[in-house]
Amino acid sequence: MKFEHIVVVNEPENPLVDDLSREELWFGLLCRAEDPAAFLPGLERCVIVERADNILVRDLHFGSVCIRDTVAMQPMMSISFSSTATREHAGGQLTITIEEPEPGRLALRFQYRTTLPDTATDPDGKYAEYVKSAYHSADLETVRVIRQIIDSARMQ
Repeated sequence: MKFEHIVVVNEPENPLVDDLSREELWFGLLCRAEDPAAFLPGLERCVIVERADNILVRDLHFGSVCIRDTVAMQPMMSISFSSTATREHAGGQLTITIEEPEPGRLALRFQYRTTLPDTATDPDGKYAEYVKSAYHSADLETVRVIRQIIDSARMQ
C-alpha cells in the first residue's frame, strides 16, 4: 500500500498557533529518531544498535516484539524510517519531508510504502482506509508532540 499526505505546520493566518522554524521542526524529527517513545504508543524501549553519518539502526521493543529499522536523514530536509517485513510486522518505509511552499509556511509530507494490502487486494477498501486513517492520526500527533518539545525548549 502507498499513502501520502501533508500536515500543515505553520499557519500564518492563525494567531493561536505559534510558528516553528525549519530548525525547530528538524529538531523535533531528530527527537522522533533518537528517542521515539513519545511518538510511538506502546514502545517500551528503543536501542540504537548502529550509528553512522546520517544513519541510525534501531531496535524498537513493543512487548515481546522487536522491530529493527533503519533511519536515514537528509539534514534539514527529510528523514526516512525503513523496516523489513517479519511475521509480527508488515514492514515498509515512511519518509517525512519538510516542505516550504512559500517563506515561513512549513508543512510535513508523509509518504508511506508498506507491504499491507491496497485496494487491489482489499476490494471494499475498508482495511486500507482504516490504516490510512490511523497513519493520518499518528502524523497529526507527531506534529503535536514536536510542538510540545519545542514549547518546552523555548521555556528554558
